[in-house]
Amino acid sequence: MRNILIIGAGRSASSLIQYLLNKSDEERLHVTIADLSLELAERKTNNHHNATAIALDIHNTADRQREIQKADIVISMLPAHMHIEVAKDCVAFKKHMVTASYVSDAMQSLDAAAKENGLVFMNEIGLDPGIDHMSAMKIIDEIRDQGGKMLLFESFCGGLVAPESDNNLWNYKFTWAPRNVVLAGQGGAAKFIQEGTYKYIPYHKLFRRTEFFEVEGYGKFEGYANRDSLKYRSVYGLDDVLTLYRGTIRRVGYSRAWNVFVQLGMTDDSYVIDDSENLSHRDFTNLFLPYHPTDSVEIKLRLQLGLAQDDVIWDKLLELDLFNPHKKTGLKNATPAQMLEKILADAWTLAPDDKDMIVMYHKFGFELNGVKRQIDSKMVCIGDDQIYTAMAKTVGLPVAMATLQILNGNITTPGVQLPINREVYLPILKELEEFGVVFSEIEMPYVGYNTPLL
Repeated sequence: MRNILIIGAGRSASSLIQYLLNKSDEERLHVTIADLSLELAERKTNNHHNATAIALDIHNTADRQREIQKADIVISMLPAHMHIEVAKDCVAFKKHMVTASYVSDAMQSLDAAAKENGLVFMNEIGLDPGIDHMSAMKIIDEIRDQGGKMLLFESFCGGLVAPESDNNLWNYKFTWAPRNVVLAGQGGAAKFIQEGTYKYIPYHKLFRRTEFFEVEGYGKFEGYANRDSLKYRSVYGLDDVLTLYRGTIRRVGYSRAWNVFVQLGMTDDSYVIDDSENLSHRDFTNLFLPYHPTDSVEIKLRLQLGLAQDDVIWDKLLELDLFNPHKKTGLKNATPAQMLEKILADAWTLAPDDKDMIVMYHKFGFELNGVKRQIDSKMVCIGDDQIYTAMAKTVGLPVAMATLQILNGNITTPGVQLPINREVYLPILKELEEFGVVFSEIEMPYVGYNTPLL
């Protein structure tokens, strides 16, 4: 039997574990699932005869190293900042490693050691990053193989609620880490390149500069810019491309409404609110509004933001129970962002029967034989239930598939890497289609960049 160690049994690990256990007899695999919570690890084994659940504190060096030494390959589903100690052990004990996280500077520093030991350290092999890299490079490589020149690349991805579970005015529920949603776009201006010119969108303008597009059968969507669209320009070989823009997908109207929280200051995570545990939702909202001896909180907010009472944004705010004088978050020493997150979680948590949805959209502009053309590539994945969500499938399955490809000697290029090479993306994208992760591609005359709303 070949031993796979999975460290971390959270939500994103469900489809990953199921895939490997389903393959375990055929592929001679034994899967050890390690988590700080033994109960959580045991639930993920599904009592499978080729699975073992163990409790593991990643900070216990002796226990961590003992389990890594037993493995043939290690999958780390830990938070990104916790990968590095695992990675160092994998170098020391000569074990391959797979993660879905972005490559950190600390991880990149192990590249030479991984290559020297012939080790594959595959990173960014989840959804975004992951499937976005693979599906993009497949088309870009095909265009180049024909002698084409890339002119434009746009890429959007979003975790949303499936249409059958979409029953609130925001057309949104939390399908992943709520904190990341609340803090989205902070930490610097969004940067991209448009028709050869660098563009920057400051945080306070981010959610009013959106692109719009349609996905057949699913309606209209909008996208706002990621913080750094140019991060992968050299990685993709697009240093000369005229337009490069990466963004996050939401339903149309979400960004304009979210901008209310940004303008009020509710997404700020830099300071603590006094007496936060005793504030009602109404008190919290009133913190960001000017004093008036007679005007209500509702009137002050509408005046501050110029909202008419019949504006759909006003209805969205009411739906969140922002003006409730009795309901409290109960959070001590909370930042505005933390209090907002708690209020939103009460309204946007998926119900037991709800399903989530992943939407990905790429646009490739290129010139071939003197003619400008465009390819639009779109993918929609619907979750099965609250355990095998679309997010868990699209994050976990590529991790599992890459792990098996490495074990079977099909992925051999050593070093710290991303899934941008054909030996990685071709077999994984093909196998993902069996699980409903299918891209539809349409070629058309070149349209170019859709100017964001100013």
